[in-house]
Amino acid sequence: MKDRGIRKFVAVLAGLAVIYFGTTGRSPEEGRGLSGGLVVLAVLAALLVWYLTKPGGDAAK
Repeated sequence: MKDRGIRKFVAVLAGLAVIYFGTTGRSPEEGRGLSGGLVVLAVLAALLVWYLTKPGGDAAK
């Protein structure tokens, strides 16, 4: 059960990192705020981290 909490935390952290770096790297002329594409990218990053950190095989025993 502890692994699931850590996986959830790391996945949310990855999504927030994508949003943070996606919004801070813009110049003032490009505007600020979240775009729909950035939100989709953050969700995809979180899902990828969730998938890649799942326990499996003999190590989970």
